[in-house]
Amino acid sequence: MSVRAKGSARTSALFAFVAAVSIAALAAALVSQHVYDMQPCPWCVLQRLVFVAIVVFAVLGFVWRGAAGGRVAGTFALLLALVGIGAALWQQLVAAKSASCNLTLADRIVNATTLDRLLPDVFEARASCADAAVSLLGVPYAYWAAAVFALCAIALLRILYLSA
Repeated sequence: MSVRAKGSARTSALFAFVAAVSIAALAAALVSQHVYDMQPCPWCVLQRLVFVAIVVFAVLGFVWRGAAGGRVAGTFALLLALVGIGAALWQQLVAAKSASCNLTLADRIVNATTLDRLLPDVFEARASCADAAVSLLGVPYAYWAAAVFALCAIALLRILYLSA
């Protein structure tokens, strides 16, 4: 196997990893909501939307073999992962301390996509940011999300390095 083929195989594996981790994060959010009745706030829903977009670019990178595909899909997915980190940290450090998060940036973005009306069981905000501030194993959900976004960002940086 040539060096280029090994790099392409690693890139494909990393894109598959990013997609799988993002899908797992979405699944965990949906189980938390529909099984454990932990309703999402607008910032939670925005992070779901970012995970979906990361999956789209990861699949694109997986399918679009070659350095150009790795660079294009990897760059957009990395930017989304960084947005996700920012959204998760904002949710925990600012929004969770507010009784209401209606009409925030997250609320406006989600409403603009109309996904909250098309797929309300996934993308409709049903709680305030303060009510949605819950923990898993003593760690706030928003920090778990930030960690998953960071893990994706690290893998995507590796993809960009391999695609250079």
